[in-house]
Amino acid sequence: MTDAFERTLLGAAPAFQAALRTAGIAAAADVSVLVLGETGTGKELLGRALHAESPRREGPFVPVNCAALPEGVAESQLFGHRKGAFTGAVADSEGLVGAAGGGTLFLDEVGELDAAVQTKLLRFLEAGTYQRVGEAAERRADVRVVAATNRDLGAEVAAGRFREDLFYRLYVVPVELPPLRQRPGDVRRLAGRFLADLAAEHGVAAPAFAEDALARLAAYPWPGNVRELRNLCRRLVILLPGTTIAASNLPGEVAGGGAAPSGPGLTLPERGVRLDELEADFIRQALARTGGNRSRAARLLGVTRDTLLYRIKKHAIEG
Repeated sequence: MTDAFERTLLGAAPAFQAALRTAGIAAAADVSVLVLGETGTGKELLGRALHAESPRREGPFVPVNCAALPEGVAESQLFGHRKGAFTGAVADSEGLVGAAGGGTLFLDEVGELDAAVQTKLLRFLEAGTYQRVGEAAERRADVRVVAATNRDLGAEVAAGRFREDLFYRLYVVPVELPPLRQRPGDVRRLAGRFLADLAAEHGVAAPAFAEDALARLAAYPWPGNVRELRNLCRRLVILLPGTTIAASNLPGEVAGGGAAPSGPGLTLPERGVRLDELEADFIRQALARTGGNRSRAARLLGVTRDTLLYRIKKHAIEG
């Protein structure tokens, strides 16, 4: 396995290792790759590793969350526009495709693109050319496209929501990342890595998991996958630095009781906490649990969607 994959993607499960081997081979070939997997499985990390191990490594890596592109202006954001092409177009824009020239464009949640943008993306993949909004001339960009989705694109094609020809253009090399519940043996090593890395990030002593806690972590189904595990580790690093974390310190759903947390969720540590970090952590957890659905995440947190959007921007949270 190449360095970029070893540094960023940790796991020994056979299905996970098979995915990394496929990605490692595909990295050297300048073809489209479609990364498949549930929310939180590490699709963007895999895309970054693909780029880092490709001949385009010196070029830009431009990630795009297609689900977050504002309705009505997705085409403009992807392909750019001319000044005056529409209300609010006060200057020329090269777009994200242009910004990715010589590098890799990572299209996360590609299944969320509307029909018009799918058509333009297909044209770009076939010919390497595109048009900015409000401009007749065609432009050319040397860009590798790596796409990702948590949807069954085959089912989306059958339902008429995704272009079949675009699907096959993207599906040159498919790489499927297994969910964390199918990798219980990897939970221990991931948790240890996260505790060490996040403790260094926050400048505190790293806690450690007791064996009973590790057993509970391995048994939990992790609906938010690796992202959910990382967010839990961040919370524990913030609240319980330098301690041994027992099963009783875990949130109720992870500990197996299904109740509200009896440990760090309710008890203020003697050393206190950083309230802004705690708020950001709960927002990340809510987004992981709802697959990035901000309306449902807001309901979980007991706030309005507008309040959640404000706090996501305040904490610079991605996802």
